[in-house]
Amino acid sequence: MNDESQKEKLRQHFARRVTTQARVVLDTWQKIREDRDQAAVYRDELVSATDKLVRYAKRFEMESHAAAAEQILGLLEHWHQSSPLMDDQARQLEDATETLRHCTQRRTDQETTDTPQQYRRTPVYIALSNGEMAARLIRQLEFFGFRASAFSSASDLIEACALSKPETILMDVNFGGDTNSGIATVEQLQEQHDTPIPIIFMSDEDGSIETRLRASRCGGEEFFYPAVDPGQLIEKIETYTHGNTVEPYKVLVLDDSRAQAKYMETVLKKAGMTAHIITDPMQIIHALEEFSPEIIILDMYMPGCTGMEIARVIRQQDRFHSVPIIYLSAEEDVSKQLHAMSLGGDDFLTKPIDPKHLIATLHNRGRRARSLLALMIRDSLTGLYNHTHTLHLLEQEIVRARQKDQPLCFAMLDIDYFKKVNDTFGHPIGDRVLRSLSMFLKQRLRKTDHIGRYGGEEFAIILPNTRPGDARNVLNEIRERFSELVQPAGDREFNVTFSCGISAWQGDSAQALCERADRALYTSKEHGRNCVSLAES
Repeated sequence: MNDESQKEKLRQHFARRVTTQARVVLDTWQKIREDRDQAAVYRDELVSATDKLVRYAKRFEMESHAAAAEQILGLLEHWHQSSPLMDDQARQLEDATETLRHCTQRRTDQETTDTPQQYRRTPVYIALSNGEMAARLIRQLEFFGFRASAFSSASDLIEACALSKPETILMDVNFGGDTNSGIATVEQLQEQHDTPIPIIFMSDEDGSIETRLRASRCGGEEFFYPAVDPGQLIEKIETYTHGNTVEPYKVLVLDDSRAQAKYMETVLKKAGMTAHIITDPMQIIHALEEFSPEIIILDMYMPGCTGMEIARVIRQQDRFHSVPIIYLSAEEDVSKQLHAMSLGGDDFLTKPIDPKHLIATLHNRGRRARSLLALMIRDSLTGLYNHTHTLHLLEQEIVRARQKDQPLCFAMLDIDYFKKVNDTFGHPIGDRVLRSLSMFLKQRLRKTDHIGRYGGEEFAIILPNTRPGDARNVLNEIRERFSELVQPAGDREFNVTFSCGISAWQGDSAQALCERADRALYTSKEHGRNCVSLAES
C-alpha cells in the first residue's frame, strides 16, 4: 500500500468518526423534538455531543461539520439549563440541525430527493459471524424503527460504542473467530461505560456453565442456543431497549405538616416520581379523582382523623382497592403498626424517614402494583389492553372528547387469513405474528393513542383528538409498511396483511362507535382485504 492510499484510508477512518458523532447529535435532537416535555432532560446530552463533534470535526479538518456544530452550540448557549425550550429557539435549532443533517448524508442519500430517514432511537449493534443473518436482521429491525449497524471486527465495535453507546448488542459468543472471543470483546467494552449495555448472546454450541456464567457476568441478558430466528430476536431486543421507558410513579402524599409535605415532594421529584401533595385530609376524595395515584402515602395522626380512617375510606372505592398505601408516623409500637396495616395499609415507615429507604419502598410497591394491574387489564400474549379495558378507555375518551369538543376516532383491525397462517406454520408462529403487529402499532402510534387486542386476531385502536382523514392516512401507512415485513418461519418466509375499519365519534355511544367501525372493517374485507375503510357518517 503506497503513502497516498494509506492517507486516503486514514481520511476515511476519521470521516467515519465525525459522521458517527454527527448522528449522535441528530439522534439527541430527535429525542427533544419528539418529547418537548422532556427537552430539558436531554439538553446537557445535546450540548456534550455537539461539543465533542466540534472538536472532532476541527481535528480532522471537516469544515462543514465544524461550522454546523458550532452554530448549534451557539444556539444552545441561549437555552439555559433546566429551562423549557421556547418555540423560537426550537425553530432555530431545527434549521441548524438541518444544515448538519445535510453535511452528514451519505452519498447515496444525496442522490435521492427523499428526506433521509429519521431514527427515533439510539443504535442497536450487531456482531455476528454470519454476515447474511446480520444483514437480514438489520432489514427487519429497520421496519420496527430501530437504527441497527453490523460490525465485522471487535475494534470497530469498541470504537463505535465509545462514540455512541448502543441500546443493546447482539453478540456471537465466538465473534472474531476464537473460542469465547465475543465475550472477551464485551468484557472490554463494558469497562468504557458507567452502566452496562444489555447484551444478547448467540451461540452455535450449547455453552458450558463456565461460558454461560462468564456471559452473564459481563451483561448478558440472554444466551440463545441454537441460533434463534429474527422474529424472536426482535422481541428480545425490544425488551432491552429504551423504547420501554418506565413511566414515573404517581404518588399522592397526605401529611398535615406543610414542611414535612414539602420535604416529601422534593425527595420524590428528585427520584423522578410525580408527586401530588395535600395537607388537608378532607381533600382526599377530590385528590384521588383528580390525580389517580398509583401509590398513596398517609400520615398516621392528623387533626380530625387518623391515617387508618382515611385508608378505610379509600379502600371502599373499588378502583383504589389495590393501590398500595404506606403509613408515615413516629409511632414505634409494633403492635400498633400491625393494627394500622390490618386496616388497609401495606407498609409502615417511621419518622424521620431515610430518603433512600422511602424511594426503595416506593419502587418495590409500585412495581408490584403495576404487575398486578397489568394482569387484570392487559392481554398476556401481546401486552396490549384486553377487550374489557379497551372499552373502558373508549368510554373515558368519549367523555374527554365531549368536554373538550375534540374529534375522536376508533379503529378495528383484523389480520387477513390468520387461520391459514396457523394451519400452515403452526400456532407459535401465529402468536409471533400477533406480537409483531402489536409491536408495530405501539412504535408507530402516539403515546396518547390506546391499542387493545379485541379478541383473536382482531385489534382495536382509540385515536383521541384525531380527524377521520388523519386516522385513515396513519393506519393506511402502517398497513402498507406491515405488509412489507417478512415473517420468518424456520427456513421459510411469508408476508401478512390486515384489514381495517375506522369510525369517527359523532356524539354517540361507545357501542355505536364500535358497531360502525366493525361495519367499516367488514367493508374492507368485501373489497378484497388489505385496505382501510372509513365508516359512513
